[in-house]
Amino acid sequence: MHTFFIAPTGFGVGLTSISLGLVGALERAGLKVGFFKPIAQPHQGDMGPERSSELIARTHGLHSPKPLALAHVERMLGDGQLDELLEEIISLYQQAAEGKDVVIVEGMVPTRQASYAARVNFHLAKSVDAEVILVSAPEQENLSELIDRVEIQAQLFGGPKDAKVLGVILNKVRSEDGIEAFTSRLKELSPLFKSDDFRLLGCIPWQDELNAPRTRDIADLLGARVLNAGDYEQRRMLKIVLCARAVANTVQLLKPGTLVVTPGDRDDIILAASLAAMNGTPLAGLLLCSDFAPDPRIMELCRGALQSGLPVMTVSTGSYDTATNLNRLNKEIPVDDKERADTVADFVASHIDHEWLFTRCGTPRELHLSPPAFRYQLVQRAKAANKRIVLPEGSEPRTVQAAAICQARGIARCVLLAKPEEVHEVARAHGIALPEGLEILDPDLIRERYVEPMVELRKGKGLNAPMAAAQLEDTVVLGTMMLALDEVDGLVSGAINTTANTIRPALQLIKTAPGYQLVSSVFFMLLPDQVLVYGDCAVNPDPTAAELAEIALQSAASASAFGITPRVAMLSYSTGDSGSGEEVEKVRQATRLARAINPDLLLDGPLQYDAAAIESVGRQKAPNSAVAGRATVFIFPDLNTGNTTYKAVQRSADCVSVGPMLQGLRKPVNDLSRGALVDDIVYTIALTVIQAANLPR
Repeated sequence: MHTFFIAPTGFGVGLTSISLGLVGALERAGLKVGFFKPIAQPHQGDMGPERSSELIARTHGLHSPKPLALAHVERMLGDGQLDELLEEIISLYQQAAEGKDVVIVEGMVPTRQASYAARVNFHLAKSVDAEVILVSAPEQENLSELIDRVEIQAQLFGGPKDAKVLGVILNKVRSEDGIEAFTSRLKELSPLFKSDDFRLLGCIPWQDELNAPRTRDIADLLGARVLNAGDYEQRRMLKIVLCARAVANTVQLLKPGTLVVTPGDRDDIILAASLAAMNGTPLAGLLLCSDFAPDPRIMELCRGALQSGLPVMTVSTGSYDTATNLNRLNKEIPVDDKERADTVADFVASHIDHEWLFTRCGTPRELHLSPPAFRYQLVQRAKAANKRIVLPEGSEPRTVQAAAICQARGIARCVLLAKPEEVHEVARAHGIALPEGLEILDPDLIRERYVEPMVELRKGKGLNAPMAAAQLEDTVVLGTMMLALDEVDGLVSGAINTTANTIRPALQLIKTAPGYQLVSSVFFMLLPDQVLVYGDCAVNPDPTAAELAEIALQSAASASAFGITPRVAMLSYSTGDSGSGEEVEKVRQATRLARAINPDLLLDGPLQYDAAAIESVGRQKAPNSAVAGRATVFIFPDLNTGNTTYKAVQRSADCVSVGPMLQGLRKPVNDLSRGALVDDIVYTIALTVIQAANLPR
């Protein structure tokens, strides 16, 4: 077991953000990671649990021991009980380290009240036998001053030659010349980096979006009175505009993410902001100051903007004091802002040298595919595959944003089927930057060329040209024809269309893969410690024993394709020979059929869910089973059971599910939930790319 102690070189370096990213980076590598914050340092106004531990728990599902209260620590230090304090901390550390490959220990942050933090950090790192990673952030200092600060902190822990100080992660780096130029200058100027004894383990560029609070956070921190909540739980403040100028000179400032601050009697600014909101610009909100109540008649005129989600708040302070208070707001991530914490964790992880750290940790007990590792591998494998994916719902806002993300990150070459002007209007209204290379195809301009090939494909069904032209009005059919003709590698739909509308054209034009008789689906269930595969939870209502066996084999193949070792549990309300009945017998027969087709596959059934999932129950109910208690692929006997279970687990366990991913087709077509988030669509596109890459040549 390995331990990394992360120590800040000063206040405000973003230590919590680095903890989130470092845990994520090591989890991506397949390590079992523990986290431990020995001493709580609450910020002013913090009333709940310690911030770092709680954010790690909510983001990565790692529940660490409760940190010691700062008052308790200071009392022991004041009484000369350092050794006793360290013994308490070691006891908690051992709880955090149990069953882990690596533990991240987050040190104290030096403040005016905690000037002793550096001394305590030194003793903490020694006590847990940790290797030290410094965390620093360039402030108003020049590069030489930053290097001096890092060198001083390194010496406090014994210096690089002690072999316990591994290096530094630089956070919040602003460089006009770019990160590569910044790191090159750093290594030229600093003698620390002249050898391999001290490494630059990460260089995290500044990004405004990572520091964007929700509008609700603004209201809470200012003690504002909320006149219209709107979307204030979701909208974020990227920029503050204090409107003292005329409307004509204000219009160009009304951009997505802008918090408009104006006195409550500026009816013209209120109306202008409302018009922008009604035109689709997602402002962060309207903050009315100077204790002027807005005219009710004006607010009535703005009803459409309020109903569209525009948050409106009011404070009693004047314009200057309000702007000052906004600039002094606590920039820390609130413990309940999981979306921002996830974004920060992923961004920081992507800029950390996790491969070197993984090598440093040595060989783990057993590599496991945690949710972060699964998501990371999805993206990396999709990037390597370089496939072209068509999105028939081309002007739907979530789809446009997902396509922009995939194109910009190289996850897929996306093709939006929509009028280009509609896509650009959606992008403008929602503040989406359309990357270079993102294809937008006007269906009206390309539809005609697919009529004849579609007639040829469906000639056995009596389809003629007018009928084909009519069906091709549906962009899902049009996109499916592009896939049938190998012009694209996969299709993703369902943000607007039903599952039936997505699957039907695929069955008619793509057809099932050789050796398969049906199409089924799987969900990847991202539980806190592992990724499980559930099938079939979306397509087949009441499969026969033969169909259930085929679903099991398809699902096992899907698990293998995505790095999950398949151990297949055929689920029922009875385990082994303990029960009887038509439904149990169906599962028993399906198990025999699947084993006959693939005798090398680890597959067992019938098994109850607890016997399949929980090791202690599996040993008791099915002691001779190689699957019981260790199943990774769960096959449900019918759609009613499968769909109900996946939704129950998803909601009750706060589990992210990726899918449904369709399997059994000759070419990949995937369906979305109509409530899909942008991230859901991004990961579904990545799944589709990997499916396309795994097709037989």
